[in-house]
Amino acid sequence: MPAEPAAPQPLEPAAAPAFLQAQANPAIAALAAFAQHHPHPPRPWALAYSGGADSTALLQAAAALWPGQIVALHVHHGLQAAADDFALQCEQVCASLSIPLQLLRVQAWPETGQSPEDAARRARYRALAEAAQAQGCGLVLLGQHADDQAETVMLALGRGAGLPGLAAMPERFERHGMHFGRPLLALPGAALRRWLISQGLGFVDDPSNKDLRYSRNLLRERLMPALAEVLPHYRQTLARSARHAAQAQQLLEEVAAQDLEQTGCPPRLQTLQSLSAARQANLLRHWLASTHGARPSAAQLDELLAQVAACTTRGHRIELKVAAGRVTRQGGQLVYTEG
Repeated sequence: MPAEPAAPQPLEPAAAPAFLQAQANPAIAALAAFAQHHPHPPRPWALAYSGGADSTALLQAAAALWPGQIVALHVHHGLQAAADDFALQCEQVCASLSIPLQLLRVQAWPETGQSPEDAARRARYRALAEAAQAQGCGLVLLGQHADDQAETVMLALGRGAGLPGLAAMPERFERHGMHFGRPLLALPGAALRRWLISQGLGFVDDPSNKDLRYSRNLLRERLMPALAEVLPHYRQTLARSARHAAQAQQLLEEVAAQDLEQTGCPPRLQTLQSLSAARQANLLRHWLASTHGARPSAAQLDELLAQVAACTTRGHRIELKVAAGRVTRQGGQLVYTEG
């Protein structure tokens, strides 16, 4: 079990003048609550710092709460001409806060069937995890906020995602052996921007966020303002739906793990066939993802279920492409082979 983090210094708003309380960084309370309500690795912690408004407000909050215990990490993808200017802005802000900054130059090459955005995201998380480990940090703080979460839910709905997609972004997760945290998921992005502007603090406005060729930007520009007119509290309601989906997905994972114990790993066909079709699908998704990192499409999973149902004789053959590998029958078991 990770050690309990040292308690952050208590904030004493009553001791501050009223006008300063009114101008408090909203990220401070969110970050302090995140640190207090969950067990985390001890500090120092790393912070993914893009220079944008959200990560700038988070950096300012972390510096106020835990001076000398934060390391900033800036990922430089080199995908646009302004990237060097972003890095310079980050260097200047970190120098003003006496926070060490590490620049991570990352190049991501999409695999077959993978979008450039997904490739960049995966490369970014790997680079952040490796750099944080090298710095002796056990946690990386991320600046995604309530608007990002709402957009993620809407994009998941648009592509017909299941529960894992509808659960959107978890507050805490682990990847590449590193803990990550998103303490700002309950805060709207506008509140962070308002505070930064009120304090005269600069931040980067990434021009690629206005490029309407990207689905998320188009959603943010066109759909979310209309949604706000119909459902003013959509951020809270979509976040609640995401939490419900995450709880339901956790339950399905627990059921799948229990079923996999019964069928064996790899699963035995006869025991698998004794389950309902829904539990078969749940188990197969869990087995492929947890054991092989393979995630079948809906069409692939439906075909696999059909082949399992039709497999009633000793000589019946099963062979199906799933993700980057193949599922085949070997004796009385299903086997996944990569490549």
